[in-house]
Order: sequence, then structure tokens, then C-alpha cells
Amino acid sequence: MSQSASARGAARTPIQLAAMVVGIVFLAVGILGFIPGITTNYDTMSFGGHHSDALLLGIFQVSILHNIVHLLFGAAGLALARTVSGARNYLIGGGVVYLILWIYGLVIDQNSSANFVPVNTADNWLHLVLGIGMIGLGVALSRNVTRSAAHH
Repeated sequence: MSQSASARGAARTPIQLAAMVVGIVFLAVGILGFIPGITTNYDTMSFGGHHSDALLLGIFQVSILHNIVHLLFGAAGLALARTVSGARNYLIGGGVVYLILWIYGLVIDQNSSANFVPVNTADNWLHLVLGIGMIGLGVALSRNVTRSAAHH
């Protein structure tokens, strides 16, 4: 495949598609976090901190900062999905970030100022699943790219 075909997106690899899909999901979550009804207790949403009682889908504690982070993480996924190495770095690096967030959420007092994002127990479990899932995709799909490159 020529570089120009890759640049046009004519033939994305599975790892690039995975990073793009993950990025789109994060963008959607960031947008949904700003929609009353989809986010319950919307009127209590604060910029950041544990005082926000806004819950995305009635489960995940969100704030304006939390939603902005989702939007930025989604945009990064779309930008990095343009190359195989960018997609791999996004999935594995992003997965590591989410595992760190999971640990952070476990060790902080959720009713303290340390919970500035904010996170709740549902967020913590989601961060664990996202971390493992993103790293798993990045590693598994990198192997396929390396294998197919070796056969050509």
C-alpha cells in the first residue's frame, strides 16, 4: 500500500480502526455528559470536584472537567488513529492511564478534594475494564500488524 493510500484512509489496519472506534466512543461520552436527561442531576454539575452529583446514565459521576477530558481523549484517539504507531500508543498508553485512574480512584477518599475529576465506584470499575481492554486491543492488534508485515 502506498503512503498516499494510507493517508487517505483507504485501508486502515485493525489497530487503527480500534483506536478510531475508541476515540469516537470517548467523544460520544463527552457529549452525552452535557445532555440533561442522559446525565441525571444535571443541575448539580460543577466544573470539578466531588460535589458534582451529576451522573451519566444515572451511574457514572461526571463534572464539566470530566466531560472535557472525555472529549479531549476522544479527539486524541481520532488523531492518533491516523498511523499504526499512533493507534498502538493511544490504546496502550491510554489503557495505562486508565489503570492509573482506577488505582487513584481506589486509594482516594471520594468525599475529599482529592476527588477532583470526580470518580465514584462505578467509574473505578469502568476505568479498570477500559484499561485492560485498551491495553489488550493495543497488544493483540499490534501482533497482527507485525505478523502481516513479516509475511510481505
